[in-house]
Amino acid sequence: MEESHGLLIVLSGPSGAGKGTLCSELLRQSPDLVYSVSATSRAPRPGELEGVHYYFRTREAFQGMLEQGELLEWAEFCGNYYGTPRFAVEQWLRAGKDVILEIEIQGALQVKKRFPQGVFIFIVPPSLDVLSERIHKRGTEPEEVIQKRLSTAVRELAYVSEYDYVVINDEVPLAVDKIKSILTAEKCHVKRKPFLFKGGS
Repeated sequence: MEESHGLLIVLSGPSGAGKGTLCSELLRQSPDLVYSVSATSRAPRPGELEGVHYYFRTREAFQGMLEQGELLEWAEFCGNYYGTPRFAVEQWLRAGKDVILEIEIQGALQVKKRFPQGVFIFIVPPSLDVLSERIHKRGTEPEEVIQKRLSTAVRELAYVSEYDYVVINDEVPLAVDKIKSILTAEKCHVKRKPFLFKGGS
């Protein structure tokens, strides 16, 4: 009998590639898909709920999680820790749910070391010109910052070989369909069907 086990899906790519938009649309179209909740050492803000927005931990508790290998990936921003708890992800996967992480490239590489059986998808824009246009359209950053983002994106594109798949985000509906097709194919992959080869008639 087939064992129910979900997929861990990791989406990442350069800033401006549209990862967040694709992730939101995937979650909207796939009710059974679970978005991974991060842990943080910062204090809750008004309206934020434990286990919904974040898993709130003291700095000492977070450091304990690091020492015990309880995080799939982590980083420090503005004096606070942020990371993906292994326990929550594995709990959902054991329940047969597919779990999606939308994280930066360095975080994705950390996850790959700790959870190589995940599905790693690199999101890229159709071209650097399109990426530049998207970032400019935001209108929230000075030109100097935009140019820095673009140069960073060029460097980040070199990491594409670390991923299982690359999806060009030219049009959101098409890109979402490609990701859904990847997940369907992964569920049919021989490596995920060991029960078929355990013998018996």
